[in-house]
Amino acid sequence: MKKNLAGFVVVLMAAMMLFSCSKGGSKKSSVSEYSFGEEKTFHSSEPVTYSLFFSDASWYPMVETWTSEGVFKKIEEKTNVKLDITAFDSGDYNQKVNLAINAGSSAYIIPKIYNEDQYVAGGGVVAVSDYTQYMPNFSAFVKQYNMDPDLETIRQADGKFYRLPGMHQAALQDYTLLVREDIFAAAGYNIRELEKDWTWEQLHDVLLDVKKYMVKAGIIGANDYVWSDLWCGESGKGSGGNLLKLMGASYNVLSGWAIDGSNGGIKFDFNKKEFYSSSISADYKKFITVLNSFVKDGLLDPETFTQSDEIAHNKFYNGKTALMSTNRGQFAGDVAGVEKILGEGNFKLYITAYPSGTNRNLAETSRLENGVMISRKAKDDLGEEGLIKMMRFVDWLFYSKEAYTLIKWGEEGKTWQYVDVDGKKVKKLMPGYKCGGLGLPGAESDVDIRLQWGYAGGNFYYGHSTAESTDNFTVEMQDLMRRYGEYKTVAVVDPKARPSEDQREQLTLWAVPLIDNINSWTLKFAVGQKDINKDWDEYIASCKNLNIDKIVDLTNEIYSKQ
Repeated sequence: MKKNLAGFVVVLMAAMMLFSCSKGGSKKSSVSEYSFGEEKTFHSSEPVTYSLFFSDASWYPMVETWTSEGVFKKIEEKTNVKLDITAFDSGDYNQKVNLAINAGSSAYIIPKIYNEDQYVAGGGVVAVSDYTQYMPNFSAFVKQYNMDPDLETIRQADGKFYRLPGMHQAALQDYTLLVREDIFAAAGYNIRELEKDWTWEQLHDVLLDVKKYMVKAGIIGANDYVWSDLWCGESGKGSGGNLLKLMGASYNVLSGWAIDGSNGGIKFDFNKKEFYSSSISADYKKFITVLNSFVKDGLLDPETFTQSDEIAHNKFYNGKTALMSTNRGQFAGDVAGVEKILGEGNFKLYITAYPSGTNRNLAETSRLENGVMISRKAKDDLGEEGLIKMMRFVDWLFYSKEAYTLIKWGEEGKTWQYVDVDGKKVKKLMPGYKCGGLGLPGAESDVDIRLQWGYAGGNFYYGHSTAESTDNFTVEMQDLMRRYGEYKTVAVVDPKARPSEDQREQLTLWAVPLIDNINSWTLKFAVGQKDINKDWDEYIASCKNLNIDKIVDLTNEIYSKQ
């Protein structure tokens, strides 16, 4: 009753403001009556169109049916809001967005933004923190799960934030290792016991015996490798990608994908209350020594850091390697890939809680995801009240449970239904449907709801409660999350220094060549082109010559004055 009354008061006030503006002879507002509220469908009484940029992935490209009968049509039917979509290929999405913002021709709503820093200075985007008070679903989630400390990490020098992030109830670790459990068992190891407290160094020793078994059984030759990974070569983009992110985090180091966009591997020492560069730390030396041991001892294929993901997949699917990285979206495809070549019943796979290093922390620390920016053009075109109305639509689209389920699963009773599993209601696709985006395979003739209608796409449904974000997980993935909770810990997220625009520009000028240098040396250390002991001083000197100390000093100076 209170929510209904509040909604009526807001509508009445909007109508009165519209009458007042018109009566006073000012520019007429485009705001019409609308309904909104926490877990209430946003609905405009009159049709309205909002422009939106869309990161279009080549492996599931947008097609006409998405707007004529799929996800965008369903959003319009529920809200009376039509999304005027400008799609850019995901490979150059950020570049196209940047050009449009600078040209003053941006769409109103800009999703799929991982780092908003470059867009803030020019004034092309709105400080969205000024409008979260009008967003009931966003505000309720922040309060329920105490998200304020996480939001502090994305505030700029002015104390405001310019990206509405996807928010998770808890940090969600996606990437890990998939192993041939049958091969490990044949070599004398119970992977389910090992993973409870194993380290990367223990994995190294285990793999020595696994390789001995595979060579003796005639599966591979003495010069072959038992591990050849993906997401490290072409998709690692010169940084070592996923594997170096996972392993680096295990040793308190930012590496691989984790160092992308950061200032020289900067981390925070909570004991000293200051920032330092993890890239030249003793932890880094330990991490890279362990990584190199896998290559040096013939276990990890050095081509891991240059090859395509397809090559890594083929080696694992053909049974020539015994472990490989995977994630929840890839897992079902990996199982199917091995089964297609080796045949059902001829193998056993197990998705593990990956090893630890000097800590048991998961690589993921932040509960924030990529998110949504709002262009200054939206405010200029719509006016203040019109922008508030749009923000309430954005609140429903990105933060309500109703929109989350619609965009992820489609319509209940048409593409999915609830089924009873051990006394619990769980979502399941209807017969005749499958979804690669949800990791739910089906028959070749089944309709993929992502390809056909755009459901389960990456532009919208990130974040939310753990129950929601895992509602498509297979039994295996749900069990992995349980084991993470038992065997792993979550590190405290580092605070953030908030540089001014001039300071940020200076840090970026220093950081770009430094990061390239760190990545280059890291991969050379990994494959043995550089010796971690003999060449360590040369590596440190190269980083100091590229201003690593200046980055640390300026970052600490900024932080001390906040």
